[in-house]
Amino acid sequence: MSPMQEPNEVRNDIHRKARLLLRAARAASLAVIEDGYPALALVTPAVTLDGAVVVLLSQLSAHTRALDRNPRCALMVSGKQTDINPQTSPRLSLVCDSARSDDPADRERYLAIHPYAGFYADFTDFGIYRLTPIAARYVGGFARAATLNVARLAPVTAVLRNARANSAAIETVNRDQADRLDVIAAQHGGSGAGWRMATLDPDGFDLVLEDHALRIEFSHPLRIYADVSDRIAHNGGMTHG
Repeated sequence: MSPMQEPNEVRNDIHRKARLLLRAARAASLAVIEDGYPALALVTPAVTLDGAVVVLLSQLSAHTRALDRNPRCALMVSGKQTDINPQTSPRLSLVCDSARSDDPADRERYLAIHPYAGFYADFTDFGIYRLTPIAARYVGGFARAATLNVARLAPVTAVLRNARANSAAIETVNRDQADRLDVIAAQHGGSGAGWRMATLDPDGFDLVLEDHALRIEFSHPLRIYADVSDRIAHNGGMTHG
């Protein structure tokens, strides 16, 4: 810890890093209880505005049937290692309660992050499951671990929990700043024209074009969603790919 850095600042930084890692994850390991033993499966997560994780699962899969029998599960996402030692990679482990979700907003959120899944999402054996975190552990690298407050994996103010304000900000950006979104996408490795903002949260947003999605991080969190228009217009407050 830096001598100029207070413990609260460190904890704020850890929670933000955990949020960035979780929202950028396009694949995760899901642990379920199957016949009394833990079992693992690869899943593709999306994170809702309120910090829950949603996944699209098939009833033909053993891990889905295991969740239906026992909703307790765990999820792990990891980032890139910074050294030859794989333990230098950041990772986040969540202990969750799961439940089948028929909420259209959960399905919409999932497909916003994984547009390619629209091809099979309507198959009768597929359904959305919501994983609600009840405990979280973040490892920022070798010998750097912390237990997190799961409430801080979601927006902490009422203003940032306002789904209507969130949707209005996305609509405004897509309507008024489409050209800027293409520029931002190009800066982060995307190509082509027609990128649109699919999701927005205090820590960043997702751009999509056809079946491709890009996660863009803010260098510092939003205080209100309306501020995103100014950041897009001036290409400010975003990390560059």
